[in-house]
Amino acid sequence: MKNQYTRGVTAVLLSAALATTLSGCMGATSKSAEVEVQESESTSPTVVTEESETTTQNAVVSEANLSTTGVIDTTDLFTERDLTQTADLSDATYLTVVSGEDISITAEGVYVLSGEASDVTITVDVDSTEKVQIVLDGVSITNSDAPAIYVLSADKVFVTTTEGSSNTLTVTGAFVADGDTNTDAVIFSKDDLVLNGLGTLTISSTDNGISCKDDLKVTGGTYTISSTGDGLEANDSISISDGSFAITTQADALHAENDEDDTVGSVYVCGGSFDIDAVSDGFRATTYLQVDGGSFDITAGEALESTYVQVNGGEITISASDDGINATTKSSSIGTPAVEITGGTVSITMGAGDTDAIDSNGNLSISGGAVDINAQFAFDFDGAGELTGGTVTVNGEQVTSITNSMMGGGMGMGGSPEGGMGGQMGGPEGGMGGPMGGGPQG
Repeated sequence: MKNQYTRGVTAVLLSAALATTLSGCMGATSKSAEVEVQESESTSPTVVTEESETTTQNAVVSEANLSTTGVIDTTDLFTERDLTQTADLSDATYLTVVSGEDISITAEGVYVLSGEASDVTITVDVDSTEKVQIVLDGVSITNSDAPAIYVLSADKVFVTTTEGSSNTLTVTGAFVADGDTNTDAVIFSKDDLVLNGLGTLTISSTDNGISCKDDLKVTGGTYTISSTGDGLEANDSISISDGSFAITTQADALHAENDEDDTVGSVYVCGGSFDIDAVSDGFRATTYLQVDGGSFDITAGEALESTYVQVNGGEITISASDDGINATTKSSSIGTPAVEITGGTVSITMGAGDTDAIDSNGNLSISGGAVDINAQFAFDFDGAGELTGGTVTVNGEQVTSITNSMMGGGMGMGGSPEGGMGGQMGGPEGGMGGPMGGGPQG
């Protein structure tokens, strides 16, 4: 199979002549014979953000409802440009994709892509201090063995969908490595990546949908992802403030893990809507998984999994075949695993068998919110378990304490000393009694 990265690059680019701003970036404009470059007139003044980035005066800027008391430090998590859903097109370079012709972006700037083509890779290779914004304005790319967007080097790359636009990126065959780099996603970035916008992006992949080897952020846009690998993947962190996601995957829907460093790999969500169908995990983090808001409909083997899972808000509906929420040691830097629920609405329905609605290989704490569980085994924890607030319902009955359903953990929910073990190892004489465990007579 022909390696797309060694194919002749006919669209070598492309520097947009950027207006001088306080960030002090300048560039020159060039184009190949095959690429039409159009520059629009500047009609809007610019403002400087805390990142010395520019946005148009009429820009659409979303809000991030960040928690300041959670386990993840959200200070300066999203910049103003991260949250700006419209690109400053005053000095943008406009490109139409052409089949078989790769595009190489080698200068900081804003690049607007449109058209339909096959076997095209947009490669970003700029200085590690420079930012690039790729604006998808009705573009469709189908590749056989390589990413549609490939970020080799940048400080940060934005992928922004224009309002009302429909965009499709597809890889149909086995990915071909780029030297020592295993490019295994339709959008593959070695550096920070931000997804935002007001349009739609549909991704279909024979491996991962979007992979970022640094920090991945999503602050807006509508995404439909179908993949055999992970839907969204990052090494260091995934942070989401808004957006609409429909993810179908044979692996994890969202996955944050660094194989070489278990002190990173967090997932933070404070907004957005998620419709997830995953064979493995819905959300999987190495260190912390914190949910402060959003709407979630998750069907998965395990819905939420990390060393430390904290739910402070949101509306979460889970249908799981293994564990609904699972805290287990994945990071050596965290200490005792824990599940902590302080707010939000959590509804968990478990499949039959050796399954637990909430499973912590450490501590379990519920101090707020509404938790509704339908399962044979509601709680399984190795450390301390406490219910100090909120409303917890198990199989239709409200409970006022958390009782372990694991082997050796006691009587099961609603059990008593006389009752048989209502947990995973209940014997023939310890019948099910109450919502989860042995009744008064066993």
